[in-house]
Amino acid sequence: MLRIRLRKPGKSIKRRYHFKIVVSEAKKARESDFVEEVGFYDPSRNLLKIDIDKYESWIKKGAHPTETVEKLFKRCRKELKKQSNQKE
Repeated sequence: MLRIRLRKPGKSIKRRYHFKIVVSEAKKARESDFVEEVGFYDPSRNLLKIDIDKYESWIKKGAHPTETVEKLFKRCRKELKKQSNQKE
């Protein structure tokens, strides 16, 4: 079973963590190999980028997101709607 989850690459710089949002096997460790990178999240700088097309295609293929990734996806979608409304 595939999971869409956060992955913490490398070491933190002064405890400022950043995460990649990846698709990986559910039984593998968090820091092990992954199938595909879907986005990234940096909470210290409040940066969030998710490739919505990739995310939704993996959901259709049967991958299950973790609770945190699901919340981040909803937040990303809300921000995109807000930006599109401001442009109009």
